[in-house]
Amino acid sequence: MNREPVSRELFDEVMVPNYAPGSVIPVKGEGSHVWDQGGKEYIDLAGGIAVTCLGHNHPGLVGALMEQAEKIWHLSNVMTNEPALRLAKTLCDLTFAERVFFANSGGEANEAAFKLARRYAWEHFGAEKNEIISFKSSFHGRTLFTVSVGGQPKYLEGFEPAPGGIHHADFNDLESVRKLISKDKTCAVVVEPIQGEGGVMPGDPEFLKGLRQLCDENDALLVFDEVQSGVGRTGHLYAYQMYGVTPDILSTAKGLGGGFPVAAMLTTEKVAKSLGIGTHGSTYGGNALACAVAQRVIDTVSQPDILKGVGARSERLRKGMMDIGERYGIFSEVRGSGLLLGCVLTEEWKGKAKEFLNAGLNEGVMVLIAGPNVVRLAPSLIIPEPDIDEALARFEAGVKTVCGK
Repeated sequence: MNREPVSRELFDEVMVPNYAPGSVIPVKGEGSHVWDQGGKEYIDLAGGIAVTCLGHNHPGLVGALMEQAEKIWHLSNVMTNEPALRLAKTLCDLTFAERVFFANSGGEANEAAFKLARRYAWEHFGAEKNEIISFKSSFHGRTLFTVSVGGQPKYLEGFEPAPGGIHHADFNDLESVRKLISKDKTCAVVVEPIQGEGGVMPGDPEFLKGLRQLCDENDALLVFDEVQSGVGRTGHLYAYQMYGVTPDILSTAKGLGGGFPVAAMLTTEKVAKSLGIGTHGSTYGGNALACAVAQRVIDTVSQPDILKGVGARSERLRKGMMDIGERYGIFSEVRGSGLLLGCVLTEEWKGKAKEFLNAGLNEGVMVLIAGPNVVRLAPSLIIPEPDIDEALARFEAGVKTVCGK
């Protein structure tokens, strides 16, 4: 089959313009390295936005995909399949969960979580108990419900009217939650233990513990959005384990499939009962291919040596970025946990995170941003230390061009 050459210009001809991708089109990946159409090599500190947790072209994931591809791809949930059941059992064994619902993306997992929270309150306390408390600067997805629960109004602009019954408190401010929560009205508090898109902002341990207590006192469910912080990203399989705060519902996606679209909502048996037959569903959720890959991801990431290695890599990367920040006066702090790090720009450089991203790309290193003031890093959990050192050197070269030094 003859195929016409593909260029960045083709995007503008055939794609809806809701993205603004750069000129680079990657065509091959191996570990933490990516090559573009012209053969230029990059070190990947972006991880597809915290998705490729085991790097590119990981032999275990490729093997799991190929093995399942030769068996059965899809059945729908009219009947179940072996990979989905095995993965659900594994997730229950490794977490607080007793029941699992599979979906295809973080937004879908959160949609299920929020629907379950309202349904549970409706069944146990009545229709008036339907309000959700979320947090400013939070991000929970792009469906109309999840973008409304999210605390960034720019993503809702032009899509109103939004679903009602949603309130936004201040992150890390327990008193602001206390002013909003109500035993009669509040069905759930939804929080990212580490805000990702909101600037890689970690939750204070006492704040998250306080949310658990407030939810218990007000018969509300505590929902942790771990789409970005989960699957080993913090050096724990899920961040709730690091904080010692157990939610009632948890959403997970991104790294769960290592690049293959898959997501899950985890919850307890008691809460899960409210999603009875016919109340919610997904045609592709629990797809055999996706679950087979995710099984290999979880089996690999949950190994103690992998999780321990995240901490060592984190310190190496954090120190390197802090050193660069000090040499050029560009970062006020490097915050986050494990391999989800946010390098916060100083006052002098505020608003210019994208410039550092582009400069790094020119030098052969891929990073992310989290808003205009934070350079975000979310590399493979098994990125080799020499790759970290080379990536830091390349990023520093980019910084020099931006700073004119």
